Amino acid sequence: MRVALIGASGQLGSDLLPRLREAGHEVIPLRHADIEITDATNVAEVLNPLPLDLVINAAAYNLVDRAEDEPDVAYAVNALGPRNLARLCEAHGWRLLHISTDYVFGGDPIPPARPWTESNIPQPGGSYAISKLAGEYFVHAECLRNFVVRTCGLYGLAALRGAGKGNFVETMLRLGRDRKQLRVVDDQRCTPTATSDLADALVRLIETDAFGLYHATNSGSLTWCEFAREVFRLAKLEVEITPITTAEFGAKAHRPHFSVLDSRKLTSVIGGPLPDWHEALTGYLASREKFI
Repeated sequence: MRVALIGASGQLGSDLLPRLREAGHEVIPLRHADIEITDATNVAEVLNPLPLDLVINAAAYNLVDRAEDEPDVAYAVNALGPRNLARLCEAHGWRLLHISTDYVFGGDPIPPARPWTESNIPQPGGSYAISKLAGEYFVHAECLRNFVVRTCGLYGLAALRGAGKGNFVETMLRLGRDRKQLRVVDDQRCTPTATSDLADALVRLIETDAFGLYHATNSGSLTWCEFAREVFRLAKLEVEITPITTAEFGAKAHRPHFSVLDSRKLTSVIGGPLPDWHEALTGYLASREKFI
């Protein structure tokens, strides 16, 4: 398959690129300097000359707090950008894979009794979440052969070379080396996901014709505080962690209190689940030691 990978230098894109090539796909990596997805004319100028079968959009505005100050920018990247891609893909008969987020469930004041499925009605809270959900709707409306994949808390080795906004694991490791005491939110339950595992799943998904909406995270769930404790334990860093609430942390943007995603639909299509979160974290830290 001939694939245009948008966001190729990000954490997910950096893991997708080699895996797509290992699977035998011909990949054209596109970074922000190569394409401006918010500009429909530029999108057409860049992609029209390419003989493609699939476009993957792994680019996003994911500065959650800043989005509250510049919602128009977040909407342009996360909603209008995917719309531009979807319209062009439909015009050419190309497939489109678009990456979305667990934050679309962040506005529900009463968490469900079980993980969110694809059939649950989204309730976004905040400008970032609204923009991402709008992007999903545009992709579904404008391109028939689409995959929309929601995921959560991505962390990948590309963060070590400055890709994107970094990730939670690297932030904890940096802070843990500088401080002996940290306060970490303990009332947000989710499933942090390694980009390497997500990339493996996405490569298997695109080789099917099972278009539609999917949830894709590592297995299991925990709070950010619990995740931080395990990061420090595995890294052999002695850090005293004080659990705090989201309100005590005081971030500008709303965060989901419960955004655990049910990935069974994806599992049924690709033949198995993503690894458990603990296995993923252990593997990430081991790969990290070889990477640095």
